[in-house]
Amino acid sequence: MTTLAERLARRTLELCRVPSVTGNEAACADLVEAQLRDTGLGVTRVGESVLARTPQRGRPLVLLVGHTDTVPPKASDGPARREGGRIQGVGASDMKGGLAVMLEVATSVAARSRFDLGLVFYDREEGPWVDSGLGPVLDQVGWLGRADLAFCLEPSDNVVQVGCLGTLHLRVTYRGRAAHSARPWQGDNAIHKAAPLLSHLASRPPRDVVIDGFTFREVLSATLAEGGKTRNVIPDQFSLNLNFRFAPGREIDDTIAEVRVLVGEAELEVVEAAPSGRVVTDNALLRDFLARNGNTVAAKQAWTDVARLTARGIDAVNLGPGLAAQAHQAGEYAEVALIEESFLQFERFLVG
Repeated sequence: MTTLAERLARRTLELCRVPSVTGNEAACADLVEAQLRDTGLGVTRVGESVLARTPQRGRPLVLLVGHTDTVPPKASDGPARREGGRIQGVGASDMKGGLAVMLEVATSVAARSRFDLGLVFYDREEGPWVDSGLGPVLDQVGWLGRADLAFCLEPSDNVVQVGCLGTLHLRVTYRGRAAHSARPWQGDNAIHKAAPLLSHLASRPPRDVVIDGFTFREVLSATLAEGGKTRNVIPDQFSLNLNFRFAPGREIDDTIAEVRVLVGEAELEVVEAAPSGRVVTDNALLRDFLARNGNTVAAKQAWTDVARLTARGIDAVNLGPGLAAQAHQAGEYAEVALIEESFLQFERFLVG
């Protein structure tokens, strides 16, 4: 008889063997949909997102939510494979191990659930905020809005992570005047104009923000730089991408205003903005889950779709079996033991 750990390992490996880089999730969605059709659940397809649900009987509604896409493979990544207690492959931790848990829940737990249950497998999470498949799903599938609690199976090492940071990408552009580099006084070096900002960023410590006892660290970093046309010309333009990760409770406009003060007369363009996620602790279903499983609870020091769900009024937390430190890494892997424990935690909670 196949053990639970073996079934979950096989599911994870099968999912990892189906490439699903952002924008190319159709084959993975097809696989998920085919497996869900065999469970007897009600299945809906919205673009390349797939949803399943138990009969709605007016009980509290719990959602398990996971994205099917991955970042592109690294040059050193080989084919997905199993190595002892690990599944190695692109997206193994972020988050195909979590998807395997969701599929196993659909197969062996959903029919026994004491709650109404919905499962959401959506596309394009790793791309821009505005392109995510979860937005259209929430717009078009009305029953999701009555959810009492949602779990995003983002990699969290089976730690319940509350809230999430907002993220802001800003393009800062300095203008100067070109000149021959042998006579720099005849020009105005746009790169040098950025020196005060770069000096500030290099010495700027993280800002700790405590919400409901959980510490979030706000950080502002330069992540891209572009300027200059050739080695012997004083550059007349220099641009930086600034990434601001800000704590729950802050408005996007406030963070933009803070950076605008820092950059002074430089041009400032908002490239992308995604809100923070509300910290959810006072939820009866979450308290029940924690009482049954005893998970550690911590702040989410990153952005996730908890932000999109809580913005829609749905209480949501992050909880998945993937290893956060493995997300987006070369040679990414997931631990089968953590995937099995994740499933068992959801089974204890859903079945009671």
